[in-house]
Amino acid sequence: MLQPRFLCLWTCLSWLGLFIHNYVESVDGSTIAIGLVSAALFLAWWRIPSKRGLAIRLILALAILQLTGAIVTIIPFIFLPFSPEQTTTHYLVHGLYGMAQLPLVATMIREMRNPPQ
Repeated sequence: MLQPRFLCLWTCLSWLGLFIHNYVESVDGSTIAIGLVSAALFLAWWRIPSKRGLAIRLILALAILQLTGAIVTIIPFIFLPFSPEQTTTHYLVHGLYGMAQLPLVATMIREMRNPPQ
């Protein structure tokens, strides 16, 4: 069974990856909103056992969305409304942002496969 302190840690790590990305890349707007959503989903998972399955799916969806964003926005696709920088710093910060999502993704997938009895 997943202990709340571990899910809290992985949720905070996920948000920290976003915070570092937005700070280094001078992006504003999503840091606080994503942090609040992440905190609300963690609290729902922790405090509302009857909705735990839904909370797990939503936490996983948010982490996968962030991981996908970290990967897709380093490539200069024509459909993006901006042209991403092609610098070492840009790649490193996106790598860090993506890696910060991995423990949360792995944990939520494991929780979905092995629900508590």
